[in-house]
Amino acid sequence: MARKPQRRHNNRKKSRTWYTIDLHIHTPGSDDYQQDDVTYLDILKQAEVRGLNAIAFTDHNTVKGYQEMLAEIDRLKYLSALGRAEPDETRRLAEYERLLDKILLFPGFEFTATLGFHILGIFPPDTPVRQLEHILLSLRVPLEVLEQGSSAVGASSDVLTAYKVIREAGGLAIAAHANSAHGVAMRGVDFGGQTRIAYTQDDNLHALEVTDLEKRGRYTTARFFDGTKPGYPRRMRCIQGSDAHRLTVNPQRPKDLGMGDRATEILLPDCSFDAIKAVFEGTDFSLTRPYRSSRDPFDHVQAAREEGESIVQAFHPSMTRKGGYLNRITEDVCAFANTNGGTIYIGISRNPTDPPVGVGRVNSTIEKLYAEIDQRLSPSMDIEIDTLTTQKKAVLRIQVPRGDKIPYALDENKIYIRDEAESTVAVRDEIVSLVMGNAPTPRTTSAPTDEPLATITPDPSSGEPDAPSSDINVILENGETAAPRTGVEVVGTEKRRGTYYHVMRDLRNGNIIHNVTRSSARRLWHYAIQQAEKTNPAELQIDWKDDAACIRYYKKAGTVRYDLAQKVKKKGKKTQTRFYYGVTEDGMHGAWTQFIQDADDVSEE
Repeated sequence: MARKPQRRHNNRKKSRTWYTIDLHIHTPGSDDYQQDDVTYLDILKQAEVRGLNAIAFTDHNTVKGYQEMLAEIDRLKYLSALGRAEPDETRRLAEYERLLDKILLFPGFEFTATLGFHILGIFPPDTPVRQLEHILLSLRVPLEVLEQGSSAVGASSDVLTAYKVIREAGGLAIAAHANSAHGVAMRGVDFGGQTRIAYTQDDNLHALEVTDLEKRGRYTTARFFDGTKPGYPRRMRCIQGSDAHRLTVNPQRPKDLGMGDRATEILLPDCSFDAIKAVFEGTDFSLTRPYRSSRDPFDHVQAAREEGESIVQAFHPSMTRKGGYLNRITEDVCAFANTNGGTIYIGISRNPTDPPVGVGRVNSTIEKLYAEIDQRLSPSMDIEIDTLTTQKKAVLRIQVPRGDKIPYALDENKIYIRDEAESTVAVRDEIVSLVMGNAPTPRTTSAPTDEPLATITPDPSSGEPDAPSSDINVILENGETAAPRTGVEVVGTEKRRGTYYHVMRDLRNGNIIHNVTRSSARRLWHYAIQQAEKTNPAELQIDWKDDAACIRYYKKAGTVRYDLAQKVKKKGKKTQTRFYYGVTEDGMHGAWTQFIQDADDVSEE
């Protein structure tokens, strides 16, 4: 009996409006505020001039600025009630009331955690000042700093504690300027990988504030935290804020921004704290975007196309049965559910230069798609299907969460997983891993090691049909660079009745897959097996850079891949050579990064 289709219609976001917000604004309550004689009313006026709908006062380790503004308003109201207000005071109170009715103001702070990391805490407008001060004191901000507004606090609480305390108090926990100074992403720092994972993947963290949201390319912060990076499976919402310490930009130092110079737009049913919080706690990443003028709006779909297909993103120009499009879409749904979740766009090709095809008869098409997925996917799961617009064309978007009833199957017996930018049928060992609860790229909020465990690979040149080493998860010694985090490795080979059976290791998740033949292997595995079977390591002329080397690099479907080699020394044993095939840039770390090539300089194969 067919299951009743689950309807999750979001294709018409009724009565929603784009609002402009800047959640990182300092006031004279911070001791490093850059302009003299600026009042709190001046700040509200500037917010109006910049067209900001919501702002937050986020002084350093204090709510002094917000408290002083409230005290001034209370004093003006008291004088007005007594009939003792001067004309200027009456006008000032009326202006406060007008602006605070027009602009939503959130109280908050920029907390300095252990090791100097900055965390924004944003709270509802009705939060008492005393409660905010209690939160800061509980985070071990010294009492004297509470009055100074200084970014230096001494031995305060750690980052994860700050996230937890802010969230449990009903606030939004946002990592301030995460990709720059005092940012938790620690971009460009060669140490602290485990800490970086914990600080950017924690469930209590609502968003990362970044300074490069408008940039394009492979090295942006949003691209790093889009769910494709091994070790960072949780996609993070990235927003931007001005971090303004002045009303307007400093003409002598343009990096000192003014209010609203780096703002975020957010799509809301109403401009309220609860509505903003709901977006930040949701998974629809198209609901926030960098602020731009109405003449140059941000195109979320085109930005996704420029990032390309990945382990969490797929594109289909059509959903017709003819040509197999509908079947491939359902395969992607199953694969995303079994791996790390993802987003599927329908009505556009993967090539960002192709004009969008679009989708007609949107409502009936969505109904058809829901019915197809409900009929074929088991067990059932909640998915979201809605529409977005790109270049005046409507495209469908399917948002698939990582399932909580893994493994999922199509037609009761076909189990798919996402392997980089391809949805493939899972083989036996992968199915066992799914059933045992070890999904290929599980989301985690703990602090796993940032360095993957190394394996010791039998030397194919020995002529012996070695099985994989029993010490498959030994950590590299002597400070050697760990294995890359993407691609595959041929761990062992055995010849049975004239056929070579290989043991493969998926470098992204460490899964070991046995009994893989050239004929049964998926694309990347097939390539790796071909290379391993035809190559005699003893005959290779390897240009070693210490213990690492790049054998070759090539481009496939717009992605540069690398074949790498490594000398591995294990105590009491001779040096062995390991080979890694089809490694992508996301998997390159440490010494491997020296081999990265500019994609524009590599020709497509």
